[in-house]
Amino acid sequence: RPVSNAPDGPLPSCMEKIQKALNAKSLFSVMNRLETLSKQKGLGAHISPSGTACYITSNMFYIEVQLEKDGKVMDVKLAHLGETPVVKMKNYDAFGKILEDLSNLYKTPGNSEMKAKGYLALQALEKDLFSMSLLDRTQDVNRITEVLHGKVGHLVPRAGGMPMNIEFYISPYQVLEEELNPGAQVCGTKAIVIVEGTDTLHKLPLSPLLVDSQAGEDSNPAFLPLTDELSMDLLAFFVLKFYQPIPMSSSSMEEIQRLTGIKNHLFSGIQVTALKMAPLYELIVQCALKEKCGEDSSTPVFCFFVSLPDCPKQCYFINKGSEKSDVTGALVSKIPFSHPKCVPGVIEILRQQVAFNTLISSCVSEKHTNEDDSELLYFEVVPHKNTSFSVFFPHPVKENLASVLIDVITSREVQCHLHLHPQDPSLNSSDDFITRALKRQVVLLFPVVMRAIFRNAAKVKAES
Repeated sequence: RPVSNAPDGPLPSCMEKIQKALNAKSLFSVMNRLETLSKQKGLGAHISPSGTACYITSNMFYIEVQLEKDGKVMDVKLAHLGETPVVKMKNYDAFGKILEDLSNLYKTPGNSEMKAKGYLALQALEKDLFSMSLLDRTQDVNRITEVLHGKVGHLVPRAGGMPMNIEFYISPYQVLEEELNPGAQVCGTKAIVIVEGTDTLHKLPLSPLLVDSQAGEDSNPAFLPLTDELSMDLLAFFVLKFYQPIPMSSSSMEEIQRLTGIKNHLFSGIQVTALKMAPLYELIVQCALKEKCGEDSSTPVFCFFVSLPDCPKQCYFINKGSEKSDVTGALVSKIPFSHPKCVPGVIEILRQQVAFNTLISSCVSEKHTNEDDSELLYFEVVPHKNTSFSVFFPHPVKENLASVLIDVITSREVQCHLHLHPQDPSLNSSDDFITRALKRQVVLLFPVVMRAIFRNAAKVKAES
């Protein structure tokens, strides 16, 4: 049977594995690899009469690969819509990814002309985002400051088919890790910027809208009006797409929808009403377990044990709330929008949500069972409001409960409030002390803060 009639059959699958296992050292084998990669990505491939050049083509772009007679790659040229960057690439898996990304640039409905308009809209957006990244920027600003404070985070422009990349949050632990290991760049939370086809028309800009890269009177960027000359109705919208889905509260999603003005589409590409809503804390725990322990269990765990030096072992129970709880959410994989002015506001909401998720995740560990009979300190993490939660624990001196309320105002501002029974003795820990301790602790976050509170309480107990 012809291979073209069975793209997923066993023969092409075996051929692909064999070619991956072989080292492409001859001109013939390199050409074979290039043709195979092109067909896998739905592209055409043509060999020059001399046999030393391969042309990979689509309706929207072409790639010219020049080789020497021994199969060594000399040059790779990419051309589309007047762009002619040169890319040197000898890694076939990476090259295959570039071919796929290039094809995805034009995955909008319509003919070649309409696809080209979608590409122009993406170019215009990228230029505006880059201009916004320069607003209020000093010459000596570093990447970490851009990630945490920049209007649109830290931008890496599109290169060939690799989409523009936005890094918008990095945890305190990751900041410390990078400071301790200079040169080892730690990867924060990122999104790529792409254009995607949709079934409804959206007015997208076809040229940059930011005015002179200067902020307006309210310190927000000023944009040209979206006139018919500067925009076009297309069956597409812009998308911020995450590498990993982010647990997001329903209130954050509603706020983002108000900012973008795009209703009834969600971030995962399906109707909002069909989105699988769940208790937000359950989603955060599932993602934390997957990241920290590689666990992807359908039966989630909510009890965790944390061991710290010079402190009894801590046991955290994360109360996920009920299905009807106000604190519900969903796993969000992408956010659609149609105007560059939406991006700074969306980035701020994302930063706050990820900072909140990071705090809850700090109570999640790989230890789900207590392996010894040593003394335990018990804590319960309870949802409060959309951006705040309470941690309840037995008062170290009296037989009453105490609690700390943590409110994530923004990704850069967190407030803490200690609540005690009026007749219970002080724990010698003010709200300011707890807030400063939380900002200072970067490794285990909340468990370290609770250790500090209990140490202060031990001094009070000893004195009394």
